[in-house]
Amino acid sequence: MRWPCCHRAAHARKRARCSRAVSRWGSSPPSDAMKKILSYLVSTLIFNTAIAGILTLLMPGPLFWHNFIYSQCIGLSVLALNVGATAYLKNYLVRWLVRILTLPLSVAVGMTLAFTLSGVGSWGDQYTWLTMTIGLFFSLIGGITLLLSERIEMEVERHKLMKSESLRREIEANLKLLQAQIEPHFLFNTLANVGSLIDTDPVLAKHLLERLNDWLRVALVRARSDRATLGDELDMLENYLQILKVRFGERLRWLIDVPGDVRLVSFPPMLLQPLVENAVRHGIEPKIGGGEIVIRASIGNGMLYCEVRDDGVGIQSADSGGAGLANVRERLATLFGEQGRLVLHNGAHGGTVATLELPAKN
Repeated sequence: MRWPCCHRAAHARKRARCSRAVSRWGSSPPSDAMKKILSYLVSTLIFNTAIAGILTLLMPGPLFWHNFIYSQCIGLSVLALNVGATAYLKNYLVRWLVRILTLPLSVAVGMTLAFTLSGVGSWGDQYTWLTMTIGLFFSLIGGITLLLSERIEMEVERHKLMKSESLRREIEANLKLLQAQIEPHFLFNTLANVGSLIDTDPVLAKHLLERLNDWLRVALVRARSDRATLGDELDMLENYLQILKVRFGERLRWLIDVPGDVRLVSFPPMLLQPLVENAVRHGIEPKIGGGEIVIRASIGNGMLYCEVRDDGVGIQSADSGGAGLANVRERLATLFGEQGRLVLHNGAHGGTVATLELPAKN
């Protein structure tokens, strides 16, 4: 059991990670890339079959199965050699230049494969050159269709990235504004407390300055770090509660019960602090005898669960917590989508329980 103090643990910035689009499929998760490949394959098979049917109707002579084999061999060769071999080229124009230059080779490979499978045709056959010309024509049409499709997909992805980046910047700006509002207020109040204690209780004033120094040290380290963990957040909360302890005295008690391995999990700044502030302001402070705050965290099924429980007066209204908790919910939704949420309810034996749920990442 630990005893704490007063603070508005302002901290760290939310370090933005910008999305990088590297390649056509490489920028997507493996499952998305596989879906895209299967989509191309199915579309190619259908397109090839349609070409075989058209050729059978327009050119009396060859049987449908003959045209079918040629169409499939040429189409699949174009897909494998022309599209597949260039899928990971980063530059869009270079990728399509290579595809255009390798198109005749892809058709020639498909023709050779068709000779082998069907046993019909050869390079000296007049029909072969007609088939190759038709194959190049339809391959070009398919390539243009694919080009337009990729352009549309790229525009959609670009707009999504722009929207996501805009939202990220808005959240970051809100966080910095919140920190700018909290830190001066917290510092001024704490220094004012120190000033009032110097003459009446210099020992306690020294203790408060030491706690403030600890809080500033942790805040500065976290502000300059590229990574933030749950342990960092808990260190901030410990110093915050230690400072609050000077104001509340024995009316404020707390317990932080979080295993060492759980403390290593990545954790965005300013998510737990509003929950603790809410517990102090709406639970402990209104209660004559004060109360205890218990902070626990655990990992299960790939999710991190952080619980802030108090034995104060409990939730007084459905919107208890106001802007602080609304800000937490907004940031959870932005950072983690449906995987992040905040649940607030009355405890079984009084007080309030606030639980954060978000993906656990080291």
